[in-house]
Amino acid sequence: MTSFITLCCLFGMVIPPAIFNTLAYPVSKKLSMRISNYIVKTLAPRLFSILACFKHFRFIGYKDNFAMLPSQYIILSNHQSILDIPLFMRFLRNRDLRFVAKAELSRHVPLVSEMLRTQEHCFISRRAKPVTTMRTIEKFAKRVLERNQIPVLFPEGTRTRDGNVGKFHSAGFRKLAEATKLPVVLCALDGGWQISNVKTIMTRLTNGTYRVKVMKIYESPQTKEAEAAILREAPRIIQAQLNAWRKEK
Repeated sequence: MTSFITLCCLFGMVIPPAIFNTLAYPVSKKLSMRISNYIVKTLAPRLFSILACFKHFRFIGYKDNFAMLPSQYIILSNHQSILDIPLFMRFLRNRDLRFVAKAELSRHVPLVSEMLRTQEHCFISRRAKPVTTMRTIEKFAKRVLERNQIPVLFPEGTRTRDGNVGKFHSAGFRKLAEATKLPVVLCALDGGWQISNVKTIMTRLTNGTYRVKVMKIYESPQTKEAEAAILREAPRIIQAQLNAWRKEK
């Protein structure tokens, strides 16, 4: 019964703005932006509140190191679910986040696609030539710098199936770091891999936990060696935190 109520609440919350934004996007970017901002600032936090209410699903955003965060930075994180996007929107609700996402999310994903396109997030096609991808990231880097936004990058490139950290790919991170010259904030998240589709949402939500934490803050990497060092160390730091969280259960 609680699963049915949860679904009704989620669909009741998501469907109206999804429809309105789909209709608004081709007609008025200004209206679409207002709807998109509502999705980010209001719906993302409510999503986790509904899950907590009906399924006792906890969101835990650790505030460690928050006082040390610079004014603008790149977020580097592991990736487990499409819900990682609203997770970060809630975790850093007072910051203007922009995600580097796969191009498939820009079309035919209710609620998400129009919001990401209207807010000019960065879309990367897996079929694009490397030179095209680098130009896309370079333009994205220029936008976030000008608008004082926080770029969020998932270097694994795809969601993990078992929750463990996959290989961190270097090209996108290196281009973003070189183009922005921003510090790098490493974050670890865990819990999304267990609820990555409708079936698992209904079977694994109860008493589940979705966590996110700032693990380390790096100064802006000035050399390729510094970039490589971050990419080598980051997966080990994140995996160690995931292991520690899972031992608590």
